[in-house]
Amino acid sequence: MNPLADNPLQSRNDFQAAARDLVDPLERYRSPGGARLTPGETQAHFPAVAAAVEGFARPLWGLVPLAAGGGEFDGWDRYREGLVNGTDPDHEEYWGPAGDFSQIHVELAAVGLGLALAPEELWDPLSGDERERVVDYLSQIHDAGLYDCNWKFFRVLVNLGLREVGAEHDWEATQETLDRLESFYLSEGWYSDGPADEKPCGYYIPWAMHLYGLLYAEIVGDDDAERSARFRERAADFATEFAHWFRADGAGLPYGRSLTYRFAQASFWGGLAFADVEALPWGQIRGLWARNVRQWAEQPIFTGDGVLSVGYGYPSLKMSEPYNSASSPYWAMKAFLPLALPEDHPFWQAEEAPLAETPATSGRVVQEQPKMVLCRDETADHHYALTTGQNSQYGEKYTKSAYSTEFGFSVRSRATGLAGAGHDGALALSEAGEHYRIRLEIDDAVVDQTGEGPVLYSRWTPWDDVTVDTWVAPASPWHVRVHRIETGRPLHSGEGGFAISRAGDGDPDVGERIERAGEAVVRYPEGTGGVVDLFADERGVGADGTVRGGAAVDQDPNTNLVAPQTVVPTLLGEHDPGTHWLATGVTAASPDGDARWTAPPEIAVEDGTPVVRAADGASVLQCDESAPGPLSEIAERIGQ
Repeated sequence: MNPLADNPLQSRNDFQAAARDLVDPLERYRSPGGARLTPGETQAHFPAVAAAVEGFARPLWGLVPLAAGGGEFDGWDRYREGLVNGTDPDHEEYWGPAGDFSQIHVELAAVGLGLALAPEELWDPLSGDERERVVDYLSQIHDAGLYDCNWKFFRVLVNLGLREVGAEHDWEATQETLDRLESFYLSEGWYSDGPADEKPCGYYIPWAMHLYGLLYAEIVGDDDAERSARFRERAADFATEFAHWFRADGAGLPYGRSLTYRFAQASFWGGLAFADVEALPWGQIRGLWARNVRQWAEQPIFTGDGVLSVGYGYPSLKMSEPYNSASSPYWAMKAFLPLALPEDHPFWQAEEAPLAETPATSGRVVQEQPKMVLCRDETADHHYALTTGQNSQYGEKYTKSAYSTEFGFSVRSRATGLAGAGHDGALALSEAGEHYRIRLEIDDAVVDQTGEGPVLYSRWTPWDDVTVDTWVAPASPWHVRVHRIETGRPLHSGEGGFAISRAGDGDPDVGERIERAGEAVVRYPEGTGGVVDLFADERGVGADGTVRGGAAVDQDPNTNLVAPQTVVPTLLGEHDPGTHWLATGVTAASPDGDARWTAPPEIAVEDGTPVVRAADGASVLQCDESAPGPLSEIAERIGQ
């Protein structure tokens, strides 16, 4: 059951109704005392009571702005009752102590937001004793250990709420915490989600670091004018970068962790509106925000009783993180922050506008901090990112060479075989053709813009005696990957293109697979994808005698974020100890797009320098000895 099925999601009234309709199905799962809410039996790594607090608190991210903007909701008595009982040590639904690194601190940030923006619902009706217990409970965050990342903003939000209702709070600790958070700032509007040399850049920058900073800037305002101005200026800088993460219809790029929060992708745009930061024309901001929410409303992301499921494009636990409980997806309610704005705000008065014109360079945008190139190919109807990879404990969610809005990415599901290795968008290596490893830890990464086009370089070491240098360059609708493998052991390789939905597989009239030496292509109603060995001759034999065979590899079900059944065009090879060069062209297109399969890039040596050229003759990869990880050795492989 989709609670948004009949909602056009166009007007302010529509979005007010959406906020109510999204939380209504949860009420049947609320505990008798109102303090706990558990909509499913799956669990996260933290205690079940913390998951129940998560279920109680996360809907507040949408309900509080609804109330602040004058929207109606008839369930506030249950939330007040839950807040009172959850913070009462003598009540059977008491939430218990929230010590160091407790998940409960994460959820109390939404309560802090409620005190700041909707005190008439969560604070004013409480008695003196009830208020005292709420303050005592929230104040545990003052001295608690918090992870050194966006978590520190939860202390800020709790203190903001206490400050706004005139309760005792620790403003000195708040300022020290903000100083630490600001130390994570990089440039061009980008933060890292923690110390810059340890944490990656992903969605936690827009929906956490920036969103919380914009909340602070608007609520505190002139009381901390300099810091508030910095938060606004950085968000404005970031907006021009983040806009490129969205497809024209509003879909965001699947990349990184916590993607089960889904339309939290839109929350940054709502945060700009809340803080009155016109980083782009209001019509573009509203369009980016509304289109993202609308396209999510069209996906099969709800359970049978209308609850948001764990998953991305459909329900799936395989893509989840250890901290995802059944209540976790309701961080998506962050998207509803614009409901706090009055109807006459420019955000609501503006007509939705499409994305701004993309650069003339084939829709390519280089982003230095996440080390990626965003590609928007209108002919192929394909929006994707090429990356050097970023180190993260969440592996393939950050480290592949390519990520696609249309085709998603896949996670590892088992130890043996390519089908469960999550090798789409990646080169996978194995000693015996069983246990495959993709790029998970990056030793070095550079975005090289010294040539005619951007080239992404990385070095990774899957074994102590194996080093892989990788270069990736756009040539839309293709991209090119070149690898230099130096190995002290025999290896098997499997290089995957984009994962294509094989919905309808089994019907003899659905789907086409071409598998032959040096290339593989798959065509299904949901799209086309292919890979070709750029070193191979007409027999599929590479310059050093290596033959990579083409294969269409069915992935394990429910491993891809966008489609539950997928197939990956793949090149398979075997490599003796020594140095090996691989060059691969990869392409994909949506159903109405053209992958231009018959016109792949070509690799040649010109004046002693290896050059990869797209079908139109444009150079897409050219590195001399001064570039990171020089490609000059390719000349010996393909002849001068």
